[in-house]
Amino acid sequence: MDLPVNHFKRALHEGRPQIGLWSSLASNIVAEVIADSGFDWILLDNEHAPNEVSGVLVQLQAMAAGQAMPVVRPAWNDTVLIKRFLDIGTQSFLVPMVQNADEARRAVAATRYPPHGVRGVALGPRANRYGRVKDYFRRAAEEICVLVQVETRQSLAEIEAIAAVEGVDGIFIGPSDLAADMGFLGDSSHPEVKRTIEDAVARILKCGKAPGFLTGNEDEAKYWLHQGCLFVAVGSDLGLLARQSEALAARFKQRL
Repeated sequence: MDLPVNHFKRALHEGRPQIGLWSSLASNIVAEVIADSGFDWILLDNEHAPNEVSGVLVQLQAMAAGQAMPVVRPAWNDTVLIKRFLDIGTQSFLVPMVQNADEARRAVAATRYPPHGVRGVALGPRANRYGRVKDYFRRAAEEICVLVQVETRQSLAEIEAIAAVEGVDGIFIGPSDLAADMGFLGDSSHPEVKRTIEDAVARILKCGKAPGFLTGNEDEAKYWLHQGCLFVAVGSDLGLLARQSEALAARFKQRL
């Protein structure tokens, strides 16, 4: 049995834009529905959503027959958490709040077996199809994608050093935390924040890495894709449910 191919990672390395959706509802049924909705990737959030390892496992299983590739955001840049997500079959990670090259190296090392990293060895986890991928230990890193989040002025100043870390495939700009760090809490569309992100995207591209972004605004999403972002989440399952249910209720309430 062969190692599953990480089509998301390959697309980023080939410079092909990938359109994604954030998933915060922590539901395997939701994951199954949106995995076949036409998106290239789905972010399973563990930082700002009530997800745990066992919940992510059933979401990965639900997504297995879908078209979208799963990307998991662990709650923190934690070697133990990342190891557990790896063992259940996660191949792509978005690691939050990476501030410098050392933290980026730690994130990558958590996904690599010795001597290239510190990942613990399990002989027959879901990741190697319960021991059926015979060359898994040798080839696992080929299909693992590590994306890191820069979310503060400090981390933006370190973009070139972070991008130079071997094994970092892309750099995601967290607009909400960045805006808060810049003194514009809740206003990620502020002109000063936008200028800062534009500069960061250009620098990431210059380093030869894939820039990423999240926005629920369609015009903003198109703008950042035009600026060169290669993986852009254009909404969230939570946002879609909340806004569409509100709109449906309002349309009928207005008729009464």
